[in-house]
Amino acid sequence: MRSAVLGLVLLVIGTIAILTGVLPAPEALGIADRVWPILLFVVAITVVAELAADAGLFTLVASRLVRWGRGSTWLLWLLVVALATLSTVFLSLDTTAVLLTPVVITLARHAGLSPVPFALTTVWLACTASLLLPVSNLTNLLAEHAIDEAATASGGGPLGPGGFAALMVVPAIIAVVVPCVVLAIVYRRQLAGAYTVDVEAQDDDRVLLWTSGLVVLVLLPLLVSGIPVWMSALGAAVILVVVFLIRRPGALRPALVPWQLVLLAAGLFLVVEAAHALGLARALASIAGTGDSLLALLQLAGVGMASANLVDNLPAYLALEPVAGDPVRFAALLIGVNAGALITPWAALATLLWHARLTAADVEFGWGRFIALGFVVAPLTVALATVGLWLAHGAGAMLP
Repeated sequence: MRSAVLGLVLLVIGTIAILTGVLPAPEALGIADRVWPILLFVVAITVVAELAADAGLFTLVASRLVRWGRGSTWLLWLLVVALATLSTVFLSLDTTAVLLTPVVITLARHAGLSPVPFALTTVWLACTASLLLPVSNLTNLLAEHAIDEAATASGGGPLGPGGFAALMVVPAIIAVVVPCVVLAIVYRRQLAGAYTVDVEAQDDDRVLLWTSGLVVLVLLPLLVSGIPVWMSALGAAVILVVVFLIRRPGALRPALVPWQLVLLAAGLFLVVEAAHALGLARALASIAGTGDSLLALLQLAGVGMASANLVDNLPAYLALEPVAGDPVRFAALLIGVNAGALITPWAALATLLWHARLTAADVEFGWGRFIALGFVVAPLTVALATVGLWLAHGAGAMLP
């Protein structure tokens, strides 16, 4: 509810900026034309993920992981790492933080294990694994448009999902590996040893379960096919809504639509665009630096990380977007605002939603420990991922 109130306040401020001429109407229309497909995708993919979870798809996958772990806690955790990574890459960070977290908590408890390392794995990877594809994070969807414009301006053409992945693949791998190494060291005792578990039989509607699984299976390649992602996600959402309307209409509730996130994002777009009209980009350019040298990329990624932990990663990206300039610098900025959003509770909305799920599941994990661990893992991840980006693309590299 707080995010909804904040979103309404920001929308009011943005409207005032338009009415007073601070934000010219054509620029407001331009930002609206840019973001409506992104917000529609966010709504559609959230509906898909929620209904798939309601059908028992994630629970089924988790039960399979328990069997595949063969009693080894380390192997079970690595399987959770793989699931969280795939969930984030293809279904977005919110799906991993909000829907996968309760599943892994239940999984750990059934196995007689501490749920904390498994739950922390989901929220860290929700942020750090969200670098590879445009659909992985709302910031990526915003950056995809800007990167394509920058690549076109430099004489190339739009990168598309494949080009975006090629740009981000090395830092994306590093951003997954580094937090996992930290988790493995910090929680080595809890992850050692063996477990035994009796996987409970699931009393799910098999039609809903298999339909959801098939829809998600078909959707994943469509999200990287070059078809506008909002079309693919919307089609998947419509199919699942129709099937649920027939089989389980009670599951179709207004809360499926992430309207609070949509309000917040819409308000942020307007307010940050108004701030740019007042000279925000010029002010940030002095601290964000220029160029594609290693130090310049580390500077931009560091500013992105600091900004995300001060005000949240979405406004941090929007504020710094004009000072990025070329695809490699955009990649560094995304490393900072995505993989670096691990310190403060508000650095990513997904983190707040994740902690709410922990509280609902009676899992104790204080913000003090979260922040302390974040101060270790965030700078390390951002720095190493940025070095990987520089090594992969070279100083001043521009993708064709």
